[in-house]
Amino acid sequence: MNEPAASSATAHAQFGPVVAAGARLGSAAGVPTQLISFAIGDDQYGVDIMAVREIKGWTEITHLPKQPDYVRGVLNLRGVIVPIIDLRCRFGQGFTEATPLHIVIIVQIGTKPIGLLADRVLDIVSLDPSQIQPVPRIAQASRVEFLSGLVTIENAMIALIDLPNLLSLTVE
Repeated sequence: MNEPAASSATAHAQFGPVVAAGARLGSAAGVPTQLISFAIGDDQYGVDIMAVREIKGWTEITHLPKQPDYVRGVLNLRGVIVPIIDLRCRFGQGFTEATPLHIVIIVQIGTKPIGLLADRVLDIVSLDPSQIQPVPRIAQASRVEFLSGLVTIENAMIALIDLPNLLSLTVE
């Protein structure tokens, strides 16, 4: 397993230009796209590398009352208050029993930094936007609404997270 990237700037320097921050994966036809892949249990997910600001180990957070279940609390990151989203809980798979082995991926959604709690970082993946397949809409499962596409890399299916939808309050 590769060591996790310290920041998107480091990853950008190593791997070259990618789509602009905030753009949907695959929005620029023919332009190679890169994503950070990570695991939640046995499932693999990915987010656009340009949305990733930092990857850090799990640390204790401050819990806030009257928040949705998937909002674990907030983290003070060098003076910036960052809400932490438990992706396992957000996808309806129960709470993550966070340990020092878990990671928080700090992403930028619009103007807001958000922390995504996950089990581990897997890799930096380069792909052509044409490899991204639509998510089947057979059943109205809650986590399908948070996905923007699927991609198969080396016999592994990676579900691409639609970051803006991750924060929406309602699921249709």
